[in-house]
Amino acid sequence: MKNIKLSLLALFVGLSLLWLLADDMLSVPYALFPLRASLINYTGVLAMGAMSVGMLLAIRPRRIEPFLGGLDKSYRLHKWLGISALVLSIVHWLWAQGVKWLVGWGWLEKPARKAAAATAEPSPIADFLRSQRGLAEDLGEWAFYASVVLIVLALLKHFPYRWFFKTHRLLAIVYLVLVFHSVVLMKTAYWSSPIGPLMALLMLAGSVAAGISLLRRVGHSRRVVGNIETLELHPDNRVLGVGIQLQGSWAGHQAGQFAFVTFDPAEGPHPFTISSAWHDDGRLRFHIKGIGDYTASLPQTLKVGDPVTVEGPYGRFDFGGTQPRQIWVAGGIGITPFIARLQALAQQPDQRPVDLFYSTAEPDQEFIQRLNALAERAQVKLHVLVSGRDGRLNAERLCQQVPEWRDASMWFCGPAGFGQALRQDLVARGLAVADFHQELFDMR
Repeated sequence: MKNIKLSLLALFVGLSLLWLLADDMLSVPYALFPLRASLINYTGVLAMGAMSVGMLLAIRPRRIEPFLGGLDKSYRLHKWLGISALVLSIVHWLWAQGVKWLVGWGWLEKPARKAAAATAEPSPIADFLRSQRGLAEDLGEWAFYASVVLIVLALLKHFPYRWFFKTHRLLAIVYLVLVFHSVVLMKTAYWSSPIGPLMALLMLAGSVAAGISLLRRVGHSRRVVGNIETLELHPDNRVLGVGIQLQGSWAGHQAGQFAFVTFDPAEGPHPFTISSAWHDDGRLRFHIKGIGDYTASLPQTLKVGDPVTVEGPYGRFDFGGTQPRQIWVAGGIGITPFIARLQALAQQPDQRPVDLFYSTAEPDQEFIQRLNALAERAQVKLHVLVSGRDGRLNAERLCQQVPEWRDASMWFCGPAGFGQALRQDLVARGLAVADFHQELFDMR
C-alpha cells in the first residue's frame, strides 16, 4: 500500500510542479477570470494525467506489477486514480461552467476579450486546433457526463459484475474523446514547456492502452484455453472446487498467485486464486466461494468438459522473505493461496516452522479434514477457528498461540476489515509493517 500512496503523490506533485513552470498564474495580478482559466487548465492536466495512468494500468502491464507488489495492488491504484480523476474532472467542470452561470445570472461581469496577439509565422497546426475548439468543448462536456456515470457505476459494490465488465470498457471510448478535448484545448504555451511533452506521452500511452482494451487484447499473451476436468461441491461452506485441464502452454505459477478465469464469455473473466501447486502437468485447481449471484450459480451451471479460458498467472503473494518462521491467516475463502502453498511444501519441505490459522463462519468438516491432512504432510501447524463457536481471531489470541510471533512474517488473505484490524493490532504490538503481507480480497 505504501507504493500506491507514493505513486499517487509522485504523479500529482510532479504534474503540479511542471504545470507551475508552464503557467503564468503566479506572475500576474489576481483577477477571477485569469485565475479561472489557470485552474481549468490545472485540473484538466491532473485529471487527464490520472486517467492516462489508470488506463495504462487497466491492461495489466507486467513491468509495473513488481513495483506495486502485485496486480491486486495495481488495481487498487487504478481505483484511486479513477476516484481522483472523477473529483478533479468535477472541479474542472465547475470552474468551466459555474462562472458562466454566474455571468448569465448577472452576478459577475465578464471582461472584454483581448485581441489575439499577432504571430510572426502562421502555424497550420495551431490554426487547425483553434478551428476545433467548439467541437472539443462540446465533446468534452458530454464525455465528462459519461465518465461520471461510468466511474460511479464501477464504484457501486452492488452493481452486477457482468454489467460492470461491459460498461467499464466504455471508459476507453470516453478517454479517447477526452484526449481530443485535451489536445485541442490545452494552453498553447504548455506545449513548449516540459508539461506538454509529458502530457503528450501520457495520453499516447493511454490511447494505446484504450485501443488494446477496445480490441479485447488485454492479457492476450497470457491466455490459455482448457476444459473443466473435475467439479467438487462443499455445501456446508458453499465452496466449489474446479479442476481444469489446460490445452495450451501454461508458464507455470507460484503458490499464492491468481488467474482470471472465463467460464462464460458473456460474463467475462473473474479473478480467482489458484489453489493448487504447479506440477507441470497442465492442471489447475480453483476453490470458488458462492458469494455473489454469479459464483453462487456456478454449481448449477458448470459441467465437466465445459470450455474455460485462463489468463495469468498474476500476483506477488509468494511467501518469500528471510524471517525464520511464518504465520499464515486465512479468512473464509482466503484459504485458497495457502492450500496451494501447502501442496508445494508437501513436495518440497521448508525448514521454517509455519502456523496456519483458518477462521471460518461456515465449517465444512470434509474440507477441514482434507486441509488438516494436507497440513500434516506439509509439516504446518493448523489452527481452525469457527467464529460462531470460538470467536473471531485477533492479535492477542494469535500472539498467545505463537509466542515467537516477533520472529515471523505474517501472510494474510481474507476480508479487508479482518485484515486491517489484525494488521493494526500486530503493528501496535511491535510487528514491522513490512512483515505483514496481505492479498487484497476485492479488486473493484
